[in-house]
Amino acid sequence: MASILLVEDDDQLRQLLKTLLDGAGYQISEASNGKRVCEMYRQQPCDLVITDLVMPDMEGLELITELRRIDRNVCIMAISGGGRGEGDGYLKAARQLGAQYILAKPFDNDRFLEAVRLVLENQTPGA
Repeated sequence: MASILLVEDDDQLRQLLKTLLDGAGYQISEASNGKRVCEMYRQQPCDLVITDLVMPDMEGLELITELRRIDRNVCIMAISGGGRGEGDGYLKAARQLGAQYILAKPFDNDRFLEAVRLVLENQTPGA
């Protein structure tokens, strides 16, 4: 069973994604912001980190950079609906920083689960 660390500041969306991932058989850890995630990852590395990009305290782009410093092989999926700037720009930056998959919000449940499956199978899907 693959382990996933889910980082999302929207409580309702985080709970929905956690429920979807649980139902698909994944082992889930969760955080509401990026601040604790690096320490969580150091203590218990996981197979995949799914992170929102626009969050308080530590944005996802900074989190991706920090996770790459801890483990350059960390598997990351970035999700975003925008924020202060253009959402597409955040996602492109996440890809440049090393996210294996980027997914724009809103997305449907099937597309989300398929993206997770592809990333965990180490395929390089298109964005």
